[in-house]
Amino acid sequence: MKKVVIAGAGVMGASLAQVYALADYQVVLYDVIAAGIEKGKHLVDLNQETLVNEGIITKEQSEKVYQLISYTMEKDDFKDCDLVVECIVERMDIKQKFWKEVSEMAKEDILLASNTSGLSITEIATAVKNPERFMGQHWLNPPHLLPLCEIIKGEKTSEENVAKMRELVAELGKSPVVVKDIQGFLINRIQFAVLREALYIVETGAATFEDIDTVLKAGMGLRYSVLGPFGVADHGGLDTFDHINSYLNAELCDYKEGNKMLHKMVEDGKLGVKSGCGFYDYSGDKADAAIKARDKAYIELAKVLYFKK
Repeated sequence: MKKVVIAGAGVMGASLAQVYALADYQVVLYDVIAAGIEKGKHLVDLNQETLVNEGIITKEQSEKVYQLISYTMEKDDFKDCDLVVECIVERMDIKQKFWKEVSEMAKEDILLASNTSGLSITEIATAVKNPERFMGQHWLNPPHLLPLCEIIKGEKTSEENVAKMRELVAELGKSPVVVKDIQGFLINRIQFAVLREALYIVETGAATFEDIDTVLKAGMGLRYSVLGPFGVADHGGLDTFDHINSYLNAELCDYKEGNKMLHKMVEDGKLGVKSGCGFYDYSGDKADAAIKARDKAYIELAKVLYFKK
């Protein structure tokens, strides 16, 4: 495999272009508007500067990335590529329209992937020619720093093609997992299970959201980053976990609808960093400072856990 076309030059598409280019793929970053192309170029510049400054890649590696990434608003590149990864807007109708056209243009034996965070792969695939080669490739933002990639198998995706995609992602230096086309895939199901319980604890007045964040950052998060929940249970003793499991489950939140406190915050315009206020205050220049602090922390952790020399 030599040539990858990534559709959508936004945050995810631009970041993924660098992931593939760093693995020596020829990358074409496609967008439908010139402003999208310019945004993609700007994001690549920002990311490459950070990666070099933080010592994750060398200047020579960065120069090679620039040589391997090209940009286009034309669809001809879909006809002669070896992989298509779609990172366009999260709307079923738009994704289906895109894939109906592109799957007809692309070579019949290449892999096709949608970077969706929650839309049904099986439903998108109803518009895809030869859907056995089509699957989800769900990355976390930003994929050039975070190694996880969920590979989502639709009802018609072949096991052979899933195996090929898993090998491909591993060769990118990333950490692939495979999941059937269940709602929320893996990370969002686990993420929202944790968020549901965290919000419930705050609602009951048992602890503050600051204390819950500290529990995750100073304890649970560190353990999970090394072992995961099953590894933590093994080290803690399954007999102990089974005993706790026998009485604690009855006390856990089992809301089947969205959390009312969270919904009220959204109604009040408290959207987090992008609105200047969420659980924390991001007014004035605090938002930029929070983003910079987050990225620096991500990079420092990634250096220890993943970008080992």
